This record gives sequence, structure tokens and C-alpha cells, in this order.
Amino acid sequence: MSTIARYPVLEQAHEEQLARQWARDKDQQAADVLVTSHLRLAAKLARRYRGYGFPLGDLIAEANLGLVMALNRYDPDRGARFSTCAIWWIKSAIYDYVMRSWSLVRLGRTPAQKKLFFRLRGEMRRLSPERGGTLTKELAEQVSQSLNVPLDDVLEMEQRLYGDLSLNAPTSDLDDAAEWQDLIADDSPSVETLLAANDERDRQRAALADALAVLNARERHIFAARHLRERPESFEQIGQTLSISAERVRQIEARAYTKVASAARRACKGTPTPVTVALPPPRAPLPRLIAATTEPAYA
Repeated sequence: MSTIARYPVLEQAHEEQLARQWARDKDQQAADVLVTSHLRLAAKLARRYRGYGFPLGDLIAEANLGLVMALNRYDPDRGARFSTCAIWWIKSAIYDYVMRSWSLVRLGRTPAQKKLFFRLRGEMRRLSPERGGTLTKELAEQVSQSLNVPLDDVLEMEQRLYGDLSLNAPTSDLDDAAEWQDLIADDSPSVETLLAANDERDRQRAALADALAVLNARERHIFAARHLRERPESFEQIGQTLSISAERVRQIEARAYTKVASAARRACKGTPTPVTVALPPPRAPLPRLIAATTEPAYA
């Protein structure tokens, strides 16, 4: 701060002359003089944001970055002082730094979310000073109307203003205190549940395989096309493939379904399923189709 105080404050005519030298000739010395003469302004604005818990040196560094951005956008022909332009760029740089560094989770960078971040607590104190900073649903609705932002954004931003909490942080000051991660419920199924589910799935697959064994080739083909495929085929499609009518396909499908259901119930009860059905000789156009469906569709 003592170093900053040594730089002189410039008159408006001198400012405009230096700004034109930088804009026309890219005179680095003119830019340095113009920027360093406003370091007091940058430091003054940076002090206003110490309440967010960041080092003052970092805030001043970001404010100085805002000065440099203002230098490239200042137009002396508009008749305004350089400080008038620089204030907005200094605040913008500080805003971005605070929101970028506040949380490991990225905060919103839209104008409405920035306004919420920097004005939420002050608006809560203004609207309801007696509540001591506690956000209720009624107060959140008032803040939403006052700042013209969605209610959900108000509730989300109020939670984010508390900052990050490490899951490895202790829950108390005791030496043997548990960590916060120990209190998080695990909603995933237990190992016993997964093993039981796998065993049940294997048992169902085995029962289905035994049940399908009681079907002949044509019944198995129709049953697989109707019940074991991601997109079941219609009776008409199956009938065209097997050269039979759609009604005949429906009858065979109903008979096959009854056989499979009965065999599956016997398998689930532990009764061995008799697999003694003799397959009748296929019709003339079917050998190729039967060979194409020998792979178990249920696997």
C-alpha cells in the first residue's frame, strides 16, 4: 500500500493524452503511467470484498487486472475520466475471481446468478432483519420477487454460500470423532442382495432352458419369436416365414406357452422336467429355418 501511494494522481487532460498515446502508438510507458496512477482506486475497491475470506493481496491483484482491461476499452473522446470506466472493469474482475474461487463446484456466471451471489445476504437482512439471516420459504419468495430471479435459484444459491465441506472433515473436535462421510447412507444393494439376485437369475435361466426343451422345433421357433426377442414378431410375419396361417401360428404359440409355463413351474418346485418329447419330422421347407434357430434365443 505504501508503494501504491507513491504514484501521483493525474489530471484529466494528462489522462486523455496518455490514453491516446496507448491507443495510437501502443506506448507501453504511457500505459504504465495511466494504470499505476489508479492503483489506489483498485485497492480501495478490493477492500470491499474482504468479507468473502480471500487474501487482500489476491483481491488487489484481480483489481489490477481489471485496470488493464479498462485500459484497452477506455475512449478519451467520450469526455469521461479513466476512473469512471475502470470502476466497472475492476468490479467485474473481482466478481469473476470470487465466484471462480468460492467453491470447487462451478457457480453460475450469468448476470442473474452473479446478482444473487453478491446481493442475496444483504437482501435477506433488508427484507427480514429480525430473522438473523435464516432463509425461509416466505423470505425466499420475497427475495425472488425483489431481485427478479427464479425461486429455485434463490434456494440453491443460499446453500452454496455456505461453501464447500470436506467429506473427510471430523464431525466434532474430539480425537476419535467420525468423519462426515461415515454418516452418508449407502443406497446401493448389499453384496448378499447381489449374490441372491444373481442366483435367482441363474435359476430362472436354467428353468427356462429346461422348459424350452419340451417344445418341438416349430414351437420353439414361434415361442422365441413371440416372447424372447426384443421386438416380437407378429403372427402374420411368423406365418409367412413358416408358410402357415396367422391363426395357426396363434394356436401353436398358445400351446407352446402353456407347455413352457407348466414345465417352468415344475422346475421351480424342484421336480425334474421330463425331456422325452420326440420331435416330429419337419415339413419340406423347414430344415433351413430349424437350423437357423438352433441357437438358444434365451441366452
